Amino acid sequence: MQLVLITGLSGSGKSVALGVLEDASYYCVDNLPVALLPELFSFLNGERHERVALTIDVRSGQSVGELPRYIEQIRAHGIELKVLFLEAKTDTLIRRFSETRRRHPLSEGSLTLTESIARERELLQGVAALAHHVDTSDLNSNALRSWVKDFVGLEGAGLTLLFESFGYKNGVPLDADLVFDARCLPNPHYDPQLRPLTGRDAAVIEFLRAETEVHRLLSDVERFVADWLPCFRRDNRSYITVAIGCTGGRHRSVYLVEALADRFRADMPVLVRHRELSA
Repeated sequence: MQLVLITGLSGSGKSVALGVLEDASYYCVDNLPVALLPELFSFLNGERHERVALTIDVRSGQSVGELPRYIEQIRAHGIELKVLFLEAKTDTLIRRFSETRRRHPLSEGSLTLTESIARERELLQGVAALAHHVDTSDLNSNALRSWVKDFVGLEGAGLTLLFESFGYKNGVPLDADLVFDARCLPNPHYDPQLRPLTGRDAAVIEFLRAETEVHRLLSDVERFVADWLPCFRRDNRSYITVAIGCTGGRHRSVYLVEALADRFRADMPVLVRHRELSA
């Protein structure tokens, strides 16, 4: 059985993610109480479901704190389990709740919306440490659907490197493990002919390849990541997100991400995201 567990903050896009898997013929369960996990597996084994997806979050109440223990038990039984944790910046979540006029699950009583979000982060700390994170703050629904498909399509074994470009003007991604700043490099934005292009276009690639500083930064980041990969593997990490930012997230960071992905792809599973190009 392949199991995908989706969790994370309310308003971060869990329903969108679950819908992607439902469309892909996964057997889906939304808002499963944590205590019912053993019963669910007994039922699914009898029904011979091979691909299952479920969401569990703070709607389960205080019992969500028991979720890490259940995750370890599931993996001990040899079930292929992938845990996806969706999150977003607090101001983004507040805006989404305001737009939809929905109530936060923890907003009953005296807690404000901001306090409810903070409390939710505390309750989910345990499972967050075991999951692959995706920051949906600056993602539209189509981009999130694409990223979920990439996540589910990964091979189960080994460490996967995820290279992500972003623009500092929109903030640093919350899901980044390593962050590198490319704003010091020559900027194609100031060339009127290159401005409408991206770091995947031949003219921008040629421009950046001609700059010595670009080669230096590319080599330095490659060496740093390669040197520390054994440490991440020893820590039993499944995914490492390496984020590279420039001002707008369309030229320098995109080029560097594509170049780094090419250099590592021959040795291990690699994913590529371009946050600002997905918007």
